[in-house]
Amino acid sequence: MVSLYVIALVSQADVIGPRHVEPGAWDVVSKVVDITVPGVPGFLVRMARGKSKAEHKRVSQGQGVDALLAPDPEARCRIESQSVADGRYAQTLACPQKKSTPLHIVRSGSYDASGFAGQAIVTGTTPTGALRITLD
Repeated sequence: MVSLYVIALVSQADVIGPRHVEPGAWDVVSKVVDITVPGVPGFLVRMARGKSKAEHKRVSQGQGVDALLAPDPEARCRIESQSVADGRYAQTLACPQKKSTPLHIVRSGSYDASGFAGQAIVTGTTPTGALRITLD
């Protein structure tokens, strides 16, 4: 079974200024929009669609949106590229798997005074074939 630790891109706090966010607790929530994982029974794929996962983060004074975009340390993902400017962000991650090539995650979206939102597309290869997961 494929195990993913993906940070989502929907928040419930305010963003201040061009890159700074309000210090304190943030809930970062992801929702599975679409999923294709070869070898996984169809009923499990259908159950995964629409499911949400929350990650709780704490932001210190002076930190920006990029602090919320930082990958979960347990996932051991590496940031390959990242751009946060003018109300838009884009990020590419590589996340190791135990028995296959790394997963690649491309995230992009926008942020403003009311929060931030975006989409993540996870691609990779499992022993049974290519996988693709889309998260909002």
